[in-house]
Amino acid sequence: MTTDTIQAAPPRNRVQGNRKQGNRKQARRNTLIGWTFILPNFLGFLAFTLIPVLAAFALAFMEWTSFSAPKWVGLANFERMLGSDSFWVALRNTLLYALGHVPLTLALALILAMLLNRKLKGIGYFRVAIFFPYITSLVAVAVVWNMLFSPDSGPINQFLQFVGVANPPGWTSSSDWAMPAVILTSVWRDMGYYMILYLAGLQAIPTELYEAAEVDGASAWQRFWNVTLPSLRPTTFFVVVMLTVSSFKVFDLIVVMTNGGPGRSTTVLSQLIYQEGIGEGKFGYSSAISLVLFLIVLTVTVLQFKLQQRRER
Repeated sequence: MTTDTIQAAPPRNRVQGNRKQGNRKQARRNTLIGWTFILPNFLGFLAFTLIPVLAAFALAFMEWTSFSAPKWVGLANFERMLGSDSFWVALRNTLLYALGHVPLTLALALILAMLLNRKLKGIGYFRVAIFFPYITSLVAVAVVWNMLFSPDSGPINQFLQFVGVANPPGWTSSSDWAMPAVILTSVWRDMGYYMILYLAGLQAIPTELYEAAEVDGASAWQRFWNVTLPSLRPTTFFVVVMLTVSSFKVFDLIVVMTNGGPGRSTTVLSQLIYQEGIGEGKFGYSSAISLVLFLIVLTVTVLQFKLQQRRER
């Protein structure tokens, strides 16, 4: 190599610097391309979800009706809420609904998933039939079940009288049986969706685990308890979290079936928020109830995550 060639060659530092600058330009270009993909969805989330949520948190500390400008009142809305009998009734009904809806849906979804986790001819039809109520119009579901629960001419009470029940429940017309009727309807509607989730979890369990258990002489119950349930723990955790969140924010089914009645026997927090905000125009007070509902759901969800982490350790 001649002396002229050596002098004409660019310094190594300059080459590395140009290469790094080119990499940074490529990284910025890739980042810009990524933002162009997510920006439309992010703008929709910002305009219709994030900003309204933050505004609702701020309104919780204000007094604002349809006929007045917002006025800062501090914790007055929360003091009013804690002293309101309607809030405590709605909170009790919400907890009652969640305590009935979550375990029943969880258990039935798991049982159905295990029954339908078989390679049989026509098994897909039964899976679709059980999942179908979840995608059916909720109004149609509520209307049909109201007819089934009719105290006088409903098929359910007619069957109960046929088997010897002299005084069948009044269901949606009874303050004692309205909430159980709503819970049964919601369980029937939702169990198909969570059955699909459990089916996915069951089909992900290695067959070698069952074969090893059979070799060791484990019974069907022992295989279920020691193989199936531990393997389904992540799926069960996800299902419990989803069911808990959906139970605390239930609204449309109750509005169509009972509208919170008879009396206040099925009035839940989400319906109380609607009544106070949209019905009465008390946006500050309804935002305070919304904030409390958010904190309750957040607390329950965090506790579930903590319990799951402790089990994994």
